[in-house]
Amino acid sequence: MIFDTVEKKASYGIGLQIGQQLRESGLKDLDLNALKQGLEDVISDKAPAISLDVLHDSLRQIHERAQQEKEQEALKVAQVGIDFLKQNLHKDGIKSTESGLQYSVLKQGEGAIPTETDRVRVHYTGRLIDGTVFDSSEERGQPAEFPVNGVIKGWVEALQLMPVGSKWQLYIPQELAYGSQGAGAAIAPYSTLIFDVELLAIV
Repeated sequence: MIFDTVEKKASYGIGLQIGQQLRESGLKDLDLNALKQGLEDVISDKAPAISLDVLHDSLRQIHERAQQEKEQEALKVAQVGIDFLKQNLHKDGIKSTESGLQYSVLKQGEGAIPTETDRVRVHYTGRLIDGTVFDSSEERGQPAEFPVNGVIKGWVEALQLMPVGSKWQLYIPQELAYGSQGAGAAIAPYSTLIFDVELLAIV
């Protein structure tokens, strides 16, 4: 198809949006011909080709299937994180707190240690355990500022152990990170996370 009119370009854009939403929903094995027919019937103001009872039952089944697959994938992600942290704990220089937070000291500062009610300025890089970077103030070239108690639990705990001037690598179990919710498309539910955190100042 040649997209030589505004209508064609806009229509294609709408198709992309629908496709993106379907992919993010986790629905798989959809029949594109049947999907196209459903769009055409609505736009042409035709009656549905299938009874509403059958439609609702089919939609329920496919959503349940997608949910089961998501749950199975989440369990795999959680187990990978557990295995990673078990192995990581045996590496030189790795320390662990009672909560399960692990860290290594890359540079130990000599400044004040923040409290939960303080506001801090930090540089950080966040990665998944496969090394994928999902966020980095260092790459942006702009430190981040936030209240100590305004971030994930693993950060709240670590920041209250770090003197200003320190740079630590944090290994954060999913229950101290984003847990079952995950965070956007980059961080799946139950993900264990790694952060390089440099505490620049209490502000």
